[in-house]
Amino acid sequence: MIAAIIQARLGSSRLPGKVLKNICGKPMLEHLLERVKRAKSLDKIIVATTEKPEDGAVAELAKNYGVEFFRGSEKDVLDRYYQTAKKFSVTHIVRLTGDCPLMDPEIINEVVNFYVQNLDKYDYVSNVHPPTYPDGMDVEAFSIDVLEKSRQEAELPSEREHVTAYIGNHPEIFRACNVKYKTDVSGIRLTVDNREDFAVMSSVFRELYAKNENFNLDDILNLYKENPEIFSANSRIKRNEGYAKSVREDEF
Repeated sequence: MIAAIIQARLGSSRLPGKVLKNICGKPMLEHLLERVKRAKSLDKIIVATTEKPEDGAVAELAKNYGVEFFRGSEKDVLDRYYQTAKKFSVTHIVRLTGDCPLMDPEIINEVVNFYVQNLDKYDYVSNVHPPTYPDGMDVEAFSIDVLEKSRQEAELPSEREHVTAYIGNHPEIFRACNVKYKTDVSGIRLTVDNREDFAVMSSVFRELYAKNENFNLDDILNLYKENPEIFSANSRIKRNEGYAKSVREDEF
């Protein structure tokens, strides 16, 4: 079974409660679930949140929307993913994050289909090593065996918090492949980590959602060409700042 496991929680140092913030009348996480549900390559969608009381609201949203949820460790996200996959008998995991409500289901299909067609060649397939898609269109696919080995071997705090960091740190163990976009648009930021990101996200939805709730990456890129100022508020934020911070903290 191929399942998207979406990590989502309310705790955030830069933008608390972000996954439930309202955009065009719906929580951000609900927008993401709407889009992921259109990915035909997936058998199941599971929201993986934490055991903290406040994250009961995340679990409740998932339940009300009709998708499965699991509650696990807040800090050890790698273990949270493993426990989620084991509970629901997932054999192949598609990792998504709850702060990317613009996810295009066709990008999920492209990565997952390539992964399935090349199971004999690759242990891990993503579109982020190196990135060519906008930040916020990240898709990673790997098996339960790869996840289990990572869980057993990963020791660095950054590798426990960032689910696939151990895989990326050990190319001698895992056979990896990257899916590329036709052009490099990785400098466009479509994820939500702070107020500037949320302002951009809200503007994109206001421009596109009313016209077509199923708008895709092409529509977003056309908007970027026509109205680049909409995307200016977060254009100076570097990609993967959270992971870089975690790696620095490993040294202490």
